[in-house]
Parts: sequence; C-alpha cells; structure tokens
Amino acid sequence: MRVGPLTMRLVALCALLVVTAPVLASADTDPTLRRVFLADGTALVSYGEFARLDDRVVFSMPVGGTHEHPRFHLVSIPAGSVDWPRTDRYTASARYQQYAATRGEEDFARLSNEVARVLNEVALATNPSAALQTAMQARTTLTQWPPAHFGYRQSDVREIVGLLDEAISDLRAAAGIGAFELSLVATVADVPLEPLFDMPAPGELFYQVIRVAQLTDRSTERVSLLQTALALLDEAGAAIPAVDATTLRTAVVQQVRDDLLTDERYLQLTKSSLQSASRAAARARVRDVEAVLVTVAREDERLGRRRPEVIQALKTSVEAELDAARRLRLLRDRWMLRRSLYREYNRAVESPLLQLVKAQPALDAIKRLDGPEPDTLATLQARLAGGAERLQRTNVPLDLRAAHDLLIGAWQFAERALKARHEAISLGNLSTAWEASSAAAGALMLLSRAQSEIRTLLEPPQLR
Repeated sequence: MRVGPLTMRLVALCALLVVTAPVLASADTDPTLRRVFLADGTALVSYGEFARLDDRVVFSMPVGGTHEHPRFHLVSIPAGSVDWPRTDRYTASARYQQYAATRGEEDFARLSNEVARVLNEVALATNPSAALQTAMQARTTLTQWPPAHFGYRQSDVREIVGLLDEAISDLRAAAGIGAFELSLVATVADVPLEPLFDMPAPGELFYQVIRVAQLTDRSTERVSLLQTALALLDEAGAAIPAVDATTLRTAVVQQVRDDLLTDERYLQLTKSSLQSASRAAARARVRDVEAVLVTVAREDERLGRRRPEVIQALKTSVEAELDAARRLRLLRDRWMLRRSLYREYNRAVESPLLQLVKAQPALDAIKRLDGPEPDTLATLQARLAGGAERLQRTNVPLDLRAAHDLLIGAWQFAERALKARHEAISLGNLSTAWEASSAAAGALMLLSRAQSEIRTLLEPPQLR
C-alpha cells in the first residue's frame, strides 16, 4: 500500500512535536491572577476568572496579606467601565500561557501518541476500507483538539492534518472511492502572547482599591473598600512617602465618615417616610401618602441624590402603601354605600345568632360527652327546631352570603347534635353519643367562623 512511507513520516513528525514545546509563561508568575482593564487605563487584579453578570463585572480582588495567605475582597463594578478588547486580549493570553505552562505539553503529547498509534495501525492495515475508517477517525480527533485546548499548537495540528489528508486520499484511491471531500480544520484565533503581571505591591493595590471604591454605587461596599484601602496604606510602608500617606489617610477617613453620615440620614428618611405612609394608608388617606412621595423626592434632592438605590426601594415601598390606601378607600366607600343593607341583615340574624351563642355551653358538653341534662336538651331542641329553614329564607346581601351559609351550617349541626344526643340517651348507645359529639364540634367551629366573618363585614374595612 502506497501510504506506508507517508504514514511513517507522520509518526516521526508526531514524535518530533512531542519534544518541541513553545515558549511558556514564567514560572515566577502566579497563573491564577487575571487583570480587568478599565477604560481609563487602570488595571485591576482579579484572583481567578471574573464573571460578567448583566451590566456588572464580579471578581475576587487581592487586597493584601502574604503571597501564601492573601486577603480577598469580592467586588462588583459596572461592565461599562471596562476596556473589554484590552481585557479580553489579556485574559486569552493568560489562559493560553497558564495552559501551556501546566497541561499543554502533556495533553499534546497524549494526542500525538494516540495519533502515532492510529497511523501505525493504518500503515500495517491490509484492508484499505478499514484503514480509511481508522484514518478518518484520527482526523476527527485532530480537528476537534485545538478549539477545546485554547488553540494550543494548532499550527502543528494543521500540519499533521495536511499530511494525514494525503494519506486519506491514497487510501480512498486504494479502496476504489472516487469522491473526496474533507471539512476544513476548525481553528481559533491565534493568541498574541502578552507579558503576565504578578501580584502588585501594597501601594499599587491601594490605588486600585480606591478606584474600585469610586466605581461602587453601594455605600456599604464602598465603605468596606475604603477601610480595606486604609489597611493597605499601613502595609505599603515606605512605598508611599509619609507626607503623601498622611494626606491620603485623611482623605479616605473623611470619605468614610461622610458615607456613614449620609447612610444615617437616608436611614432616618426611610424610617420616617415609611411610618408616615403606613399611618396614612391605614386611614385610607390617599393624599397624605402622595405627600410622602413628594417629601422623599425633596429630601433626596437636599441630600444630593447620593443613594439612588435606597430612594428607589423607598419609593417602591411608599407606592405600595399608596396602592393599599386607594384600595382601602374604595372598600370603605363601598361599605358606606351598603351600610344600610348590612345593618338590616344584622337585625334579621341578631336573634337567631344569639340563640346559638346561648346554646354553646350545651354544645360544648355534648362535644365532651358530658351532658347536658335531659331537660335542658329538650328545651334546646324545641328552641332551635326549624331555625335553619328560617335562616335560609332571610334576605342576605351578596357579600354576606358566605358568612350566612356558615351560620346556617352551624345551626344544622347544632340541631343534629341535639337530636343525636337525645337518641344516645334514650338508647344508651355510646356510638351515637360520639356522633353527637362530632356534630357539636362542627356547630361550634362554624359558629365561630360565622361570627368572625359577619363581624368583619359589619365594621368599616381595615388595612390588612
């Protein structure tokens, strides 16, 4: 088969590529460090990969400590402040060099050895069709390798694939296959290698932390970063002249105090505004709640609009109170319109409801299988007889129908409990007494619910 010599050349080339390694990153450079470059040219240190979440960039920033035990601060900055072309170039270069310095040659050697083994099988194969299939599988493995390995040594892979294509062409001819189409090798953009930065000195980290604090819109995060900057200022030592260090410390401390004072003022604004809005909403005083929104906007203007996230949350809460006040005002107006109907209904059910309330001690005794006396039982049966039917003929406002149905149910359960208790006494049957107990429990439960719902509907609506 004509492909034998060519295949052996491929094997030799693979062996050569295994020992021909590219220039790797310096062993003194920490491969876990990344850089986020800002549009103003500032380079921030990121320990490990950063994450881009919507309009924010989140990463762990080293903020001092020792090389063996560094300290970190999780920071979040606006994505719009980042020089993305510069950051992406550096990130791609760092990933490539880190891979090359750690696993690149080992993985490529493994690939080369596997290809050499497959090509040796092709060289020794006596069946052209089987050899062709083996060679095609090797080609697929090669073409998929560079994109999955940061484009590492992809020019070498392309050279191997080019020679392998010649072998595949010969194998197709030997197998009697005329058509010959091969997909191009998938490649990634060549990565221009850049020098990798190591951990900055405390003085440089100080200025980086200050820059991040300037980009942070949350005061608690900004104060935390400024306090971290003060610690870095102590660690910088002689790297920052004493006069400059004193000036910087004074400025940072003043900014921390200013932020904390501003937080306190906005906290008081939030507390007083929510209290006023809540009180007004509970009284359905819509205009008073609207006035709170006006006050919030005016006070925010006076304070310099320095806490937009606090004001947004406060406005959302006050607007919720405003919505509640409007709904309560609507319910109270409706209640006023229907108040005469409610009072008429109350007069209609006042007497039946009172009878059930007076029967509660007897029903509780039936529930506990502890009475009442037979004479009391007979009196209650006579008093409650037919009451449920009379209640069903009562004219009931639509929004009181559910409560009225509970009242009817309570009455029916009470009649059933009295009847069952009478039968249990007459027959001396404990099982029937338990049935009476269940009915009495149902009557008491429904009566309690009916009283609560009727009472609620007969009173002016309240904010819940």
